[in-house]
Amino acid sequence: MPAAPLPGIEVALVSGLSGAGRSTAAKVLEDLGWFVVDNLPPELIATMVDLGARARGEVARIAVVMDVRSRAFTADLHAVIKDLDARGYRPRLLFLEASDAVLVRRFEQVRRSHPLQGDGRLVDGIAAERELLRPLRESADLVVDTSTVSVPALRATLERTFGAEFAQHTRVTVVSFGYKYGLPMDSDLVVDVRFLPNPFWIPELREFTGRDGTVRDYVLSQEGAAEFIERYLELLRLVGAGYRREGKSYLTVSVGCTGGKHRSVAISEEIARRLAGEQGVSVNVAHRDLGRE
Repeated sequence: MPAAPLPGIEVALVSGLSGAGRSTAAKVLEDLGWFVVDNLPPELIATMVDLGARARGEVARIAVVMDVRSRAFTADLHAVIKDLDARGYRPRLLFLEASDAVLVRRFEQVRRSHPLQGDGRLVDGIAAERELLRPLRESADLVVDTSTVSVPALRATLERTFGAEFAQHTRVTVVSFGYKYGLPMDSDLVVDVRFLPNPFWIPELREFTGRDGTVRDYVLSQEGAAEFIERYLELLRLVGAGYRREGKSYLTVSVGCTGGKHRSVAISEEIARRLAGEQGVSVNVAHRDLGRE
């Protein structure tokens, strides 16, 4: 009798025709918080799921991407699905397909042969794979034809199925920096707060940083500071919503002043504090140049 399943873990199996978008689906699932394993042999899937279930909540979702390179692919995979069902994990099977014409065009664009083509034609390999995977397609929980589906549309479909609660989540990193050290390379948005008075020129504030209360209070009390923060937060909400629609769940906002010690630090901390209170947003703050002066 199989052991009782350990609670709190979801399992998804991703398969389908070569060239139909398995790699794209894997990237989307990773963005949705799934632990993705590519081309794991079928006989090791149950072991991987058991290890994930015992990870004390660190791994809550496991997705395994499968293709015909695995030996005894369909027979082994059906046996694995039955075994996982018996253990109570109830895996969901996603199957990706596309028309022959689209698959041929995609393979020709990347100049690669089909894994089942052998010495024959590309269309022969596609036909052989389609027949081999037919039983798997018939048992899939979700079949997606990517022939005319854009990447954002595919992402939206997978978000609805595998991560509706995560799809509207945005991870924001707010980075303070000093312009004299150059722009952060990974910035999505850059804003300049050198329009505010510089605490560097006030002797009693010079040695402190934007993390210290005296500097923070000074910077935030300056004319235009509160209005700037409020309006910039509105912009971030607008941009964040647009990024989510385009499938981007990460946003790096860089806030710069002259040396990255006073104004940019104080403003970054305040923006992060305000964003952290909003639903569907997680925030991290980094002060790139703090300590360089």
